[in-house]
Amino acid sequence: MKRRLDEAYPGAHCELDFGSPLELVVAVVLSAQTTDVRVNEVTPALFARYRTAADYAGADRTELEELIRPTGFYRNKASALMKLGAALVERFDGEVPRALDELVTLPGVGRKTANVVLGNAFGIPGITVDTHFGRLVRRWRWTEHEDPVKVEHAVGELFPAKDWTMLSHRVIFHGRRVCHARKPACGACPLARDCPSFGTGPTEFAEAAKLVKGPEREHLLAMVGR
Repeated sequence: MKRRLDEAYPGAHCELDFGSPLELVVAVVLSAQTTDVRVNEVTPALFARYRTAADYAGADRTELEELIRPTGFYRNKASALMKLGAALVERFDGEVPRALDELVTLPGVGRKTANVVLGNAFGIPGITVDTHFGRLVRRWRWTEHEDPVKVEHAVGELFPAKDWTMLSHRVIFHGRRVCHARKPACGACPLARDCPSFGTGPTEFAEAAKLVKGPEREHLLAMVGR
């Protein structure tokens, strides 16, 4: 299944736009309860205005809230970003730490966010257990765990650490494009032959193909049957 995922999504990546570890942490905080697309619409102006942790720590709340309002829950997110900036300044000289145990002490940063930052900003392997990842690995019976930390460790035991970050991206890509929560595109899925949950969604190719999304759609459909 991993080999098929590798073939299906060779260009999988973090879909949040960022240019530094700080920008990535901020983008992940903003991504809660909204889409990466919406976050990417907001962050160019935000990153131009707030360039350092100290900028967030000393931000004008009204201005910050207005900039991030389109992402939803903007008051809570503004508080999180201001506290995040202050913690980075006070404890880490304004720099985003490179260790999981330090990252998770920051306001608004849990293991999921920490692993996103480690894998994508620092090249340190990490498994990102978001909603898509947890849903798919249970559907594939890689694990029965519901708890994200237990899922992270269970899947981590199945693959070498060097594969963790890209595996996370590819599973998430597949969850967004093919293996949907309510109606997966089973009949047009490149992983169908190995999937223990085949048949959860429509199995006829023509019907299932209509459900496949994303820029990789033609490539994914071409993989089916070979």
